[in-house]
Amino acid sequence: MLLASSSFLLINDLSMAQSKPLTVGDKAPLFTAKACQAGKVFDFSLKEALAKGPVVVYFYPAAYTGGCDLEAHTFATMKDQFTHAGATIIGVSADDIQRLKEFSSDPQYCAGKFPVASDENGKIAAAYGLKLIPPQPGVKDIHGRPVKHGFIPRTTFVIDQQGKIVAVYSSDTDHISPDQHVKLALAQVKQLETKR
Repeated sequence: MLLASSSFLLINDLSMAQSKPLTVGDKAPLFTAKACQAGKVFDFSLKEALAKGPVVVYFYPAAYTGGCDLEAHTFATMKDQFTHAGATIIGVSADDIQRLKEFSSDPQYCAGKFPVASDENGKIAAAYGLKLIPPQPGVKDIHGRPVKHGFIPRTTFVIDQQGKIVAVYSSDTDHISPDQHVKLALAQVKQLETKR
């Protein structure tokens, strides 16, 4: 089943929202989304990424906000280690594609090292069991610009090459910092590498 929209193309069972977050052992819903890397827009396909190796799908609330900036910077800093372990990184938020063009190329954050995808209506998040929190009045980014979109809870899924979720890290339930998401995900993909 294909479902097209102006911002991205969703495939498989993304129209099926989950009542609770997916967990270890669940099959990861495949998706294709508009994404940016180093300011260039392209269609990111989870299916294509999995054909190359494991994938870290990390959901985050908003570009250019404290924790999200730290997380993106840490992923960028450690990107070579993920690549060495054969893993792909994709960040997902409800930011629009224009905001992500800037964020993806910003040398302080993503630094052009990995893509970030737009999930403006929260459909990808919903397929993974994450609820889009409505926009919060008065919230501004580090540049003083209002953040008008909803927020996806900070959650990281590590998916093995067979498409199975092998680890889930949530700031809400695990009470971990944004940079810990990165370090835990890296440890998990290194563990997968040793099993290959």
